[in-house]
Amino acid sequence: MFDEKDLILEAKHVTRIFPAAGGRELRACNDINLKFYKGKTLGIVGESGCGKSTFMRFLVSLDVPTEGEILFHGKDITKLKGEELRQNRQHIQMVFQDPAQSFNPKMKIRDIVCEPLLNFKRIKPSQKNETAARLLEMVDLPAEMADRYMHNMSGGQRQRVAIARAIALEPEIILLDEATSALDVSVQKTIIELITKLQKEKNITMGFICHDIGLIQSFAHQIAVMYLGNIVEVMPGEDIGSHAMHPYTQALLGSIFDIRMDFTKKIESIESEAPSPLNVPKGCPFCDRCDRCMDICRNERPLLKKIAEDHEVACHLFDQEGSEA
Repeated sequence: MFDEKDLILEAKHVTRIFPAAGGRELRACNDINLKFYKGKTLGIVGESGCGKSTFMRFLVSLDVPTEGEILFHGKDITKLKGEELRQNRQHIQMVFQDPAQSFNPKMKIRDIVCEPLLNFKRIKPSQKNETAARLLEMVDLPAEMADRYMHNMSGGQRQRVAIARAIALEPEIILLDEATSALDVSVQKTIIELITKLQKEKNITMGFICHDIGLIQSFAHQIAVMYLGNIVEVMPGEDIGSHAMHPYTQALLGSIFDIRMDFTKKIESIESEAPSPLNVPKGCPFCDRCDRCMDICRNERPLLKKIAEDHEVACHLFDQEGSEA
């Protein structure tokens, strides 16, 4: 399903350590290895605080990892500085959770969506009206909205403006950080339909952060499940409902409430709260909440193992072929 010749961005052994009180360390990301393919969507799902947003910030150079490298067409972007770093920002754009906080509230929509093009001298100031109308049309907004301000728009309209700005430079990659979490379910659906339409039209690679596995499995080509800074499972999005193996992934799937679900089946919850990121278990990070925990789980951290085509899982329960150990 994923051809290595289409690989455009790869994170290799990415780790981010923050110093904490008492000489301790907080590992927000721990040895992350992920790949982004041309025209495909990689979804990253997990509970709040698991390190999803921290990882995405590395990809747009808003932070740098403590260890590891991020290769964009084979070049490590964590080492870029100055003008080379500025030029690279054209190729990887990001849509944040709350556009109202991302942009200057005194700027009109026209100026917001055209600002990247002006910064990189792609258009002249005299072309702003025409360009803004074209970009707004691409995200299904009328041209007259170019004269509005962010506070005059609904949540769904704001996200469309943020997406219009992100695609203005025609980047190869767009990253969306919880871009639909604050929206009504019906508006979420229209935003997802919009980004998938744009992806097909422009063959854009997308990274989508979400804590709703039910939403992300509906459109992501590949899903990475993250827990306490660790990737615990990576697999094709279309298979996650039927072939997920890690106990945490299965617990997330079990939390989905759907009108088509079997209401005679008991809803199982994950026992206890997630441990503090400052007190991650020595072995498997999920061992304290897993009802299938073994002695090895408490003492040895499992590494991602390939158990099927495009499917990796970090769990001592499974051997290399995917059967239970």
